[in-house]
Amino acid sequence: MSNERPPIRRGDGGVTADVQAFLWQVAAVPNARPAGRRGRLLFGIDATASRQPTWDTACQIQSEMFRETAGLGGLEVQLVFYRGFHEMKATSWVADSNRLAAIMGGVQCRGGQTQMARLLRYAIAETKRQRIDALVFIGDCLEEAVDIVAHLAGELGLLGVPCFMFHEGADATAMLGFRQIATLTRGAYCRFDAGSAAELRQLLAAVAVYAAGGRKALADFSRREGGAALLLAQQMKST
Repeated sequence: MSNERPPIRRGDGGVTADVQAFLWQVAAVPNARPAGRRGRLLFGIDATASRQPTWDTACQIQSEMFRETAGLGGLEVQLVFYRGFHEMKATSWVADSNRLAAIMGGVQCRGGQTQMARLLRYAIAETKRQRIDALVFIGDCLEEAVDIVAHLAGELGLLGVPCFMFHEGADATAMLGFRQIATLTRGAYCRFDAGSAAELRQLLAAVAVYAAGGRKALADFSRREGGAALLLAQQMKST
C-alpha cells in the first residue's frame, strides 16, 4: 500500500476510499486466538486536551464492540489512556459494555504530550503476561520520535499483536508514525474526522469481531451489516 493517503471519495459501496483501504488491511490480518476463551482487545486512547470531542464519541459507540461479539464467545477490553503530565492509566479487563462506558464517562481529557511509546511498552508487557488479540488506538497527534515508536511497534509485531490505528485529523507526523505502527504489527491504519462517527462505529465493531472470532467471523459480520462491512466481505473472498 502506498504511503500517500488516497483521496477522500465515495465508492460504489457508499464508503470512503480510506475505509475501503482499511477494510482490505483488516481482512488480511491473521488471527491465532485459541478456542475457548474470550477475545482480548486493548483499547488505547489519547486523552490529551484536544481529544475531548472524540473521547465523547468513543464513549457513545464502544458498546458496539461488545454487542457484535456476544455470539462469538465474548470480548474482554482493557482501556488504556494517557493525558496530562506523564499520566497513563489502565483499567482492569472488562467484559461488560456498561461498565466500560461508566469508566470512560468518568474520564476528563487533560492537556499534555503524547505517550505512544509508553503505551506500546505497556502492550508488550501485557501480552507477555496473557496474549492480546488486537490493539485499537484512537488519537490525533504524535510528539515522540517516530524511530523510537517504530522500534517498539516492531517488538509488538513479533509478539503477534496487530495494531489498528484510527487517526483523527491530518497531522503529518502522526500519519507517518501511525502508518508505521500499523505496518510493523500487520495491523491497519485509517483516518477519520468529526463527521465519521458512523464509519468509526462500524470499523471498531469489525476489529472487535476479528479479535473475538478471527477472519471467518469478520466475513460473517460483513455480510450481515452491508455497506462498508459488505465491501469487506467481497474483499475477503480474494485474499
